[in-house]
Amino acid sequence: MKQVASLQYGVIFKKAFAQVDIFKAFVKAVLDIELEIDKVETEKSFKPTMGYVDSRFDLFAQDNKNRIIVDIQHAQSESHYDRFLHYHCAALLEQIPKGEKSYRPRLKVFTIVVLTSNDRHGKDVLTIDFDPKDLQGNGVNEIPHKVIFLCPKQVNENTPIRYKEWLEAIKDTLDGKVEESNYHDAMIQKIFNSIEEDGITPTERYAMFEEYDQREIAETRLKNKLKFIANNMVAEGLSLEIISKVTGLTVSEIENSSDEYFDKEL
Repeated sequence: MKQVASLQYGVIFKKAFAQVDIFKAFVKAVLDIELEIDKVETEKSFKPTMGYVDSRFDLFAQDNKNRIIVDIQHAQSESHYDRFLHYHCAALLEQIPKGEKSYRPRLKVFTIVVLTSNDRHGKDVLTIDFDPKDLQGNGVNEIPHKVIFLCPKQVNENTPIRYKEWLEAIKDTLDGKVEESNYHDAMIQKIFNSIEEDGITPTERYAMFEEYDQREIAETRLKNKLKFIANNMVAEGLSLEIISKVTGLTVSEIENSSDEYFDKEL
């Protein structure tokens, strides 16, 4: 058993996956693409910005064929699917210079989003595939760009074997310890070594604490919003089981939130 810093923290995820060989191995596992790169950028943004929102990518790399973006997202939010679609489109639009007469980006763009908290849809893998399809769902291999959402906590026996071990390894780190003997990939072992608890610097630990505090605030706000929605659903006469399924709150949380709301009204 090895004590490690959790990959739920952006600073730790970037510490591990910004290493070129690890980044390339992860992309190979997920996309089956052999990248030819010698660096991975962190906190990448485009200047000038694309649109009215400045897109900032956790991990970014590009070779002469592909532009690969990997983002870490811990806390669930109502907008994170839209946010990463926006980031992805910015990486496409940035390739079309002013005066360009072609709409076709020079590079293929693939965005991989790792959801270390959970997925509200309960899925291990979700894909936004931009290729046009016929009524039978068959693509025509015209547009290669993709956004892939990976949720380690939802890994299961049907998760594609080529990257199942990677998702299991990420999930395994979330409680701060891993059983490294369960993993055979050399790059996964290198991740464990690079995020070993004893090797975390004071600066990295400070960033972890700051991120934890911000996450606690965000998750509290989300929980309160869900409780407010649940109270309205209770008032409409919906069953606690249905409300629990819709909001993700437990029946106990719904009952307690209803009591709290009632007390405030009094």
